[in-house]
Amino acid sequence: MEDRLLRIVRVIADYQFGRGAGRALFPDTCKFVLSSKGKIRQIKDGGVRIATLKAETGFFTLSIEGARRLHRAFEYPKLRVVVLNEVSSFIAKGRNVFAKHVVDVDRNLRANDEVLVVDENDRLIATGRAVLGAREMLEFDRGLAVMVRRGIS
Repeated sequence: MEDRLLRIVRVIADYQFGRGAGRALFPDTCKFVLSSKGKIRQIKDGGVRIATLKAETGFFTLSIEGARRLHRAFEYPKLRVVVLNEVSSFIAKGRNVFAKHVVDVDRNLRANDEVLVVDENDRLIATGRAVLGAREMLEFDRGLAVMVRRGIS
């Protein structure tokens, strides 16, 4: 049963984040938290939540630990929204990212994608959901770019 669940979450992660994400996020030691109907809800490793599988979308939301694993697994700029260093401390506390603070972005990101927020030195500071696509994040001078789920602080 655990092997089947592990295969399922790895395939979803590879589809959502790119090839190799499944193995990077979910080692063989993962444990699953199931709903009352037996559906996968959370994936944990060593008691730490890595990701939650959203019933509405069938995609993952990342914990900071999950974001760290993807940050290590993928080269810059994959999955990243880069913000000015001067606002990084606010974002690390869980504040949202506005378009005027975005200096670079993975060109393949679309609105509603799960993203890694990093500073100009590629240090992970938060994880969240893109509100705008990559092009809009770079071109707009105002508006919400990333709805931050969790900062590292």
